[in-house]
Amino acid sequence: MNKAVHVTTASFEEQVLLSDQTVIVDFYADWCGPCKMLAPVLEQIGNEHGDVKIAKVNVDEEPALAERYRVRGIPYLALFQGGKLSKQVVGYQPKAALERNLGLTAVSS
Repeated sequence: MNKAVHVTTASFEEQVLLSDQTVIVDFYADWCGPCKMLAPVLEQIGNEHGDVKIAKVNVDEEPALAERYRVRGIPYLALFQGGKLSKQVVGYQPKAALERNLGLTAVSS
């Protein structure tokens, strides 16, 4: 099972930028309804794509990270590959659309 990792400004580089895995960073807030709807979808994606790490950043607790990646709306998903931001998705999307928009459909489970 692929458990989501909570990331802070202090751990972002190690957990995301230096990761040898593809990382989906979920910028969220506890009060955000669509963020809560997205959480189980991300958990399912993490479980089905064992080579993908799910990292969560609370924008209320880590405003500097949210600013650094120009998060203007949440949920905001950022896909990092090899330490580089490669794709971004803003807002809730169903699992199939999210996988397609993040380029995960070709990834074998």
